[in-house]
Amino acid sequence: MALTPRLSGKLAARAHHSPAAAGFLHRLAPFFAADQVVGGPLLIATIVALVCTNLPIAHDYQTMWDSTLEIRLGSFRAAHPLADWVNEALLPLFFLIIGAEVKREFIKGALSTVRTAMFPLAGAIGGILVPVAVYLAFNYGTEAASGWGTVITSDTAFALAIIGMFATRLPVSIRAVLLAFAAIDDVGGLLVIAVAYTGTLVLPMLVVAAVAYVAIFVLLRLKLVSPIPYVLLGLIVWAGVYASGIHATIAGVMLGLLSPTQSRLSERRFAERVQAPIDRFKQAVDEAESGDPEENEEIQRKAQQQLGYIQEMTEATDEPAERLVQMLNPWVSYVVLPLFALSAVRIHFSSDLLADAAGSLLGIGVFAGLAFGKPLGFVTATWLAVKAGAAELPDAVTWRMVLAIGALSGIGFTISLFIANLAFPDAQRTEMASLAVLAASLASGALGYVLLRTAAARTEAG
Repeated sequence: MALTPRLSGKLAARAHHSPAAAGFLHRLAPFFAADQVVGGPLLIATIVALVCTNLPIAHDYQTMWDSTLEIRLGSFRAAHPLADWVNEALLPLFFLIIGAEVKREFIKGALSTVRTAMFPLAGAIGGILVPVAVYLAFNYGTEAASGWGTVITSDTAFALAIIGMFATRLPVSIRAVLLAFAAIDDVGGLLVIAVAYTGTLVLPMLVVAAVAYVAIFVLLRLKLVSPIPYVLLGLIVWAGVYASGIHATIAGVMLGLLSPTQSRLSERRFAERVQAPIDRFKQAVDEAESGDPEENEEIQRKAQQQLGYIQEMTEATDEPAERLVQMLNPWVSYVVLPLFALSAVRIHFSSDLLADAAGSLLGIGVFAGLAFGKPLGFVTATWLAVKAGAAELPDAVTWRMVLAIGALSGIGFTISLFIANLAFPDAQRTEMASLAVLAASLASGALGYVLLRTAAARTEAG
């Protein structure tokens, strides 16, 4: 897990005045300040959840997540199961990161040209339509047909974690392609939730969310610096979307797409603007050391003013979208996604469940849709787009790497499990679908790892 250059510089500076920062804490920093979401904690939480749901404590474990958590604020009252709070209140933070990172890639990253941007877009369209067709080929006309949304989305965190194992051996653009594909894929899944699995739509609350969203856009155009209005308006957007009946993760993606990808001050302008304040600060320090003690208070005040100016100029060189992602990454990696796995993975293994899932059209459809439909749709659609001249392979990305991304797209964990819980009202079909999602994710992850390893070996061999 790599640190950004700016954060690495901060840690080097802290080492001058903090022995702990120079030693033990410096080695821990990459785990809590990585530049991307890490999948290790999510994997561990998934294993813990599977163990807990297959031990004698399974009933108490599930009861804990089904217990009601109530929030009261005056006349306002919200009461939902603990698992629903994780889905509605915490999971949007993950999608906020996805929205921000995708915007950066499309504006200034590996997908900043029209034809390279069309590459993951084509893959996402194929990666949505083909799996649904595969699933319905097995389940059309049955009661399980409503579960077609289960095979639409890929799990970004797990896929990025596997690619991260080869971070130094593969081009950066491969991560950008996967990230953009997964984001479009996830948005498609969220739209499916909004359209196919949402009950009554409360339009007035959606209008409230839209007004708050426009207000954030206006404040960004006015270049308001204080984060407080953005946080408050962001909460209103989240609450409005949630109260409208649409899943709140939509709010996370939309807010992420608003995050600015340009700093307020260029590095050259920064160098020009801070040189004089640095000189004045140095002069004030010299005067304080050699001047009249009675005048020290005024001199110190002037010195602090210069420091405040320099600090503000330094912060102005930071890119808001990048800073937002860095701030949220550790919380999402070590809190949000693990809590989601702990609350969502409720597969009680038994010989009957395994037999039912393996022999049911539902289980076969979910497995085939993810493990075969997703890669087939992604690779075929991107190949056709390139051959038609509508898209082009991003820099340094090979078709072998595209096959690896296609395999990883079959990892359908986070949103797939969530949609399975929405699509199937009975626990038995939900468990069968979840088991098929887990099996397809394991198979896709293993295949993707093997393909990435061979692609990395070929890249190193030249």
